[in-house]
Amino acid sequence: MLRRMEGEDWLRAAFGALLRKLREERGLSQAQLALESELDQTFVSLLERGRRQPTLGTLFAICDALRVEPAVVVSALADTRKSRRRRA
Repeated sequence: MLRRMEGEDWLRAAFGALLRKLREERGLSQAQLALESELDQTFVSLLERGRRQPTLGTLFAICDALRVEPAVVVSALADTRKSRRRRA
C-alpha cells in the first residue's frame, strides 16, 4: 500500500508539472484555464501543485481547454514513468 501511495504522489506531481507547462505554453493564466475548462481556479492550482488528481472527466475538460488530446497527456506521463523506472 505504501508503495502505491508513493506512486500516486509521483503521478500527481508529474501531472501538475505537465499541466503547468502546457498552460504556460499556451499563454493561459490559471484563471483562464479554469474558466475555459469550467473548473474552479483553486482546483487548477491544487492540480498544478500536485495536491489533487483529476478525474477522467476533468482530464478531458482540461485537455479541451488546452487544445491537446488526452492521449498526448497520458503518453507524456507514461514516458516520464518509464524514465523514472530506469533511474530506480
